[in-house]
Amino acid sequence: MDNLKKLIRDVPDFPKKGIIFKDITPLLQNPKGLRECVEAISTHYKNKKIDVVVGAEARGFILAPTIAFNLGAGFVPIRKPGKLPYEKISMSYALEYGTDTLEIHKDGVRKGQQVLMVDDLLATGGTMAACCRMVESLGGNVVGCAFLIELTFLNGKKALGKYDTYSLIKY
Repeated sequence: MDNLKKLIRDVPDFPKKGIIFKDITPLLQNPKGLRECVEAISTHYKNKKIDVVVGAEARGFILAPTIAFNLGAGFVPIRKPGKLPYEKISMSYALEYGTDTLEIHKDGVRKGQQVLMVDDLLATGGTMAACCRMVESLGGNVVGCAFLIELTFLNGKKALGKYDTYSLIKY
């Protein structure tokens, strides 16, 4: 995965001072790099009988639909408040630099569905843990949590301890 690491740009002091943001835009602009990411994550979960791939706003939206397509599954977005037009549930959670709230449509995941959760980055695990709790509250079975990048020094896997967690690139 070193070839993919070379396609990720560090942006200091974004979104606030002291944070080094991992910008995946150069990787997404590279057709070979993008394909490699999507294929690697899809391959890891190909025998899990995934029904739905859930992507967290915003960069989870980029990878999740293509992974869903590869797995023959549907795609469900989890969005920031006020962005979903239908009945929804919401959950607030802690970030490494503040708090946030996310929402999912009440009919986005049905009872018993096998769900793969996807986001671009695993930091503290707060975002993904909240997403998993929402999916489970709707009756979905979280099969795994997949990430393009994991910041291992933040121990985000600890917050996701009961889930299969797969990260392509680790820092």
